[in-house]
Amino acid sequence: MPADLPRDPDGAVDRTIAIDDAADPRVDDFVALTDVALRRRREPADGLFIAEGERVIVRALRAGYRPRSVLVAPARLAAVPAGLPADVPIYVAGADVLAAITGFEVHRGALASMCRRPPRTAADLLATARRILICEDIVSHTNLGAIFRSAAGLGMDAVLLSPRCADPLYRRSVRVSMGEVFAVPYARLDPWPAALDDLPAAGFTVLALTPAADADDLASFAARVDAGAGPPARVALLLGTEGPGLSAAAQSAAGARVRIPMAHGVDSLNVAATAAIACYLLGRR
Repeated sequence: MPADLPRDPDGAVDRTIAIDDAADPRVDDFVALTDVALRRRREPADGLFIAEGERVIVRALRAGYRPRSVLVAPARLAAVPAGLPADVPIYVAGADVLAAITGFEVHRGALASMCRRPPRTAADLLATARRILICEDIVSHTNLGAIFRSAAGLGMDAVLLSPRCADPLYRRSVRVSMGEVFAVPYARLDPWPAALDDLPAAGFTVLALTPAADADDLASFAARVDAGAGPPARVALLLGTEGPGLSAAAQSAAGARVRIPMAHGVDSLNVAATAAIACYLLGRR
């Protein structure tokens, strides 16, 4: 972030800075946003993430994330949130320069580079949470963002991620979640799957979601919980990767296996849809 921003003739800080060259180092935070491999390496290493669109930027600010800079087209200056700190530069670039910087046509108003926070630990979250989602190797940023949105809206206290899961603060995850990744605390669970043993030790009943026909009906299980006839109040739901589902090692760490019964020969739902149903049935409302 620049130490000194330009001032207008009256001495007031002018935060809008014109960018005419895509190679300008001042907008380096926003370079090649469509290069997933590059951004996955760079963003955590540099301690930043990208918030896209006014609503998501506002959510990030309200959650206490500190902005580094904003990039916007001249016609979309109104999309820059009014609550942006006074020392944060607003870089303004035409459509062609924006596309050259980011790698795509920017349609959602402003982009903001935000500072990451120090990562939470699984132990911190297990100490206070009562409803947890645990994701094994979910690599789709879209699915992960949708899972966080369901977790936030349907009463889950935290999300734990295996080491190979996608980054919740990657731009697409943040956008799909509509900024709800900021509302649900999360941590990496490592080593995997050995660290799953920490859940029963912390008083959690671990449920493995599987389409297997011999698994318990999730709705029936949830009804027993609501009636006070089920397991202890602390519940963790295990969700498997897209396609293969939960690994055998992860399933073996669960205290019970549960399923969502299917009709018309459908074997299972998308993992994000599964998470939404499970959160509705077992989340704290």
